[in-house]
Amino acid sequence: MILRFFSFPLRYGFSRLKKAIGKMGLIRIEPLYAFGNEKKLLVKGRVVESYRQSKPSPRKNYFQNILAAIRRYAGSSVPAARVEVSFREQVKILESDSEGIIDGIFESNSFDSSNEETITFKLLPEEGIKPEREKISIHTLRFDSNHDKGVISDIDDTILITHATRVGKKLWLSISKNAYTRRPFPGVSQFYHGLSGNGKNPFFYVSSSDWNLFDLIRDFLNYRKIPAGPLLLKDLHVNLRNIWKSGGGTHQHKLEKIRMLMELYPGMKFVLVGDSGQHDPELYAEVIRDYPGRVISVYIREIRRMTQKRKKLMEAVAQDPAAPEVVFVKDTQEAMAHARKHNLIKE
Repeated sequence: MILRFFSFPLRYGFSRLKKAIGKMGLIRIEPLYAFGNEKKLLVKGRVVESYRQSKPSPRKNYFQNILAAIRRYAGSSVPAARVEVSFREQVKILESDSEGIIDGIFESNSFDSSNEETITFKLLPEEGIKPEREKISIHTLRFDSNHDKGVISDIDDTILITHATRVGKKLWLSISKNAYTRRPFPGVSQFYHGLSGNGKNPFFYVSSSDWNLFDLIRDFLNYRKIPAGPLLLKDLHVNLRNIWKSGGGTHQHKLEKIRMLMELYPGMKFVLVGDSGQHDPELYAEVIRDYPGRVISVYIREIRRMTQKRKKLMEAVAQDPAAPEVVFVKDTQEAMAHARKHNLIKE
């Protein structure tokens, strides 16, 4: 949000000062993801000052939801905190950056998909640091690098109605609704479960929303029975170009995340799902060019009319006989019908 971008230097400096003089409150570790292939596990988390947050509910009113949004964005990230992360017999000490983010990679020579594994985060005690919990563990998600098929999906205006191209309306939805009252596009749950092959095929969600919305998106997917998967959101990286739009900027980070998935799973082919509101068609066209034969099909929800320039770009991609079909759809039912016809969804 705009306020968070502008206030970042002040919050960062104040957080460092509170830590130095021992006036920081309880500190919380928020695990964000732990996923990978049979050789490596990618780990990400966030260290923030603990804050009270009410559970989302369909009965919450606008005022209660706005208060929850303020709490979500007002909380200070904790820089330079040391976190012990344990996976199997491996232990790494990771230090949070200026945004409170920690990330790392664990090497692994094998995995058993039938055996659930966990990874544990532990905040190391030091002066000015008081952990809310001694440690927290989450399950890892690991898929073979040659797994047959996966799905990469955008979030805003692809599965979640956000009106991303209308800044005022998007802002109001962001602060006045919660995970239970935000609306998905009709049929998304059925469509995505079909693409998942009843859980066989992994899902990866790539979005220009920042990590402050992690819990809202996670709870939304769970409540709406949309297949879970790693959320690859956007680090804050304050600069003048991304101040004006929440979830805005160049969206280059989405392309970087997709490339990372392509390299992590070199034998996996992907279905790409997005919308025409922002840059998904252009990003997906670049992915098709850079990774020939790796994209099975592309579904673009038309939420606004495409310009002639954008249409010509997509037409140039479609002219390549080896390129996958790029399908523009008005609703989820149209995408589902196409996927069934081409055996991407089994009856």
